[in-house]
Amino acid sequence: MKVTDALDQIATIHEHLAKGEVYNGYRPAPVAISGVYGLLAAVLQAQFVAGDDPPSFVRYWLVVAVISALVGGSVTIFNYLLRDDDFSRRRTRMVVAQFMPCLAAGGAVTTGLFLAGPGLIRFLPGLWAVLFSLGIFSSRPYLPRTAGWVALFYLGAGFGLLCWAPEAMSMAGWGVGVTFGIGQFATALVLYRNLERETQV
Repeated sequence: MKVTDALDQIATIHEHLAKGEVYNGYRPAPVAISGVYGLLAAVLQAQFVAGDDPPSFVRYWLVVAVISALVGGSVTIFNYLLRDDDFSRRRTRMVVAQFMPCLAAGGAVTTGLFLAGPGLIRFLPGLWAVLFSLGIFSSRPYLPRTAGWVALFYLGAGFGLLCWAPEAMSMAGWGVGVTFGIGQFATALVLYRNLERETQV
């Protein structure tokens, strides 16, 4: 047997082992803080976005989303760069890869509707929530089982925002901020309970 074949088999075994364990790289505190940030952004939206300026609405929430992602993933990024061993880094890449298609789809949908015209931007908050729910569903093999309820919340919230889109109610600050704020708090609670359960075992 060649050394490369043996290494490939070891990597395959590691992947199967990783699928059987809950990923603990996401930490509850930063995720909860990102939820607070989302709610704060909802409150402050009126100061940065005029009610009749959909492109500014998109730009505002894209900036909020990037900062929120950096805050929520700060511990994961820190551990990946400075603390994790090769196996843990491989596992982090595998888990993050599960979520990447939803982010790519979100980027494509956002760009498409943004370029199509201001009249379609009101559908974005609902689509963002639906796509985010799909990302969580896709990551479920590596997350605590109750994360599925969080995904269902995002799916239901996205459906509601799409129903309200014709009246442009989805573009109110709470449309995005409260949806993602509550969702991040719920995610943090799921992660916290999982860590607490593991420490008791």
